[in-house]
Amino acid sequence: MKILVLRFSSIGDIVLTTPVVRQLKTQVPGAAIHYATKPAYAALFEASPYVDKLHLLRGSLGALVQELRAERFDFIVDLHNNLRTRLIRLQLPGVPARAFDKLNWQKYLLVRFKINRLPPVHIVDRYRAAAAPLGVVDDGRGLDYFIPPGQQVNVPATLPAGFRPGHYVAVAIGAQHATKRLPVEKLIELMGRLAPRPVVLLGGPEDETTGHVIELAASSPIFNGCGQFSLHQSASLLRQAQFVVSHDTGLMHIAAAFKKPIFSVWGNTVPQFGMYPYRAPFEVLAVAGLGCRPCSKIGFAQCPLGHFKCMKDQDLARDWTKLL
Repeated sequence: MKILVLRFSSIGDIVLTTPVVRQLKTQVPGAAIHYATKPAYAALFEASPYVDKLHLLRGSLGALVQELRAERFDFIVDLHNNLRTRLIRLQLPGVPARAFDKLNWQKYLLVRFKINRLPPVHIVDRYRAAAAPLGVVDDGRGLDYFIPPGQQVNVPATLPAGFRPGHYVAVAIGAQHATKRLPVEKLIELMGRLAPRPVVLLGGPEDETTGHVIELAASSPIFNGCGQFSLHQSASLLRQAQFVVSHDTGLMHIAAAFKKPIFSVWGNTVPQFGMYPYRAPFEVLAVAGLGCRPCSKIGFAQCPLGHFKCMKDQDLARDWTKLL
């Protein structure tokens, strides 16, 4: 059976599809798994033993559809369920398909009116429901993330003296939207709370300046890795950390794939959307009692009300050993 999985973005969302991909490959006899995504995310599958072929949206949707038609799929599992993937399904007539339920009206009720009608079900389990017609069941193994051998980081050889595998904290300081990120003064406070543990800051090139400010202000050992490592190398540093502190972002889900203890920091979004760390030990850091949360299911460039209490009022005084 030739099965097409659709998910075009983003890093965290794609990592959250990995249990379904694995279960399709290992539970459907003779299954060939094809995955359609954007070129920016192709590296997530380069070491996966469960994906047989990638199809990349390089230009027009029409060109991708032509490529997919030639494969003659037996089933489509749509784990994005947006306009683009619906058009793909329509243009592959005769191919049975199932899409996951995005629960958009329930999310709207929670964001707009603070009425929670969302089921207490993780998005991974909602993804799996789309594959249920093929007999796929939960195998209990959680998320996958495969690091190619050449992307493993030798911590003692790469990081300063005093940074050893299992003896530092990885802090993912980035997030696509500003309302998902602790402001720099709170990140500096976080470094003080984590002291004297060595800390590795992780993020993209856009986080490098913030990392430098934190590094200068901290009194304990800090290594600013923002913008210095590939995604796979950042994943390798997460895997070798003692525990992880992360915003609601892709690195949080990669850390969950390695079953790392995670302190998960939430601002304008909420875990009730179903995207909290999956099957890893975690604690949620969030400001209770704010009537404005969640203000969005994704995020904003700035707080819509101007006060940003969901991050500025975060209580960072806690037992950082409790998940170990």
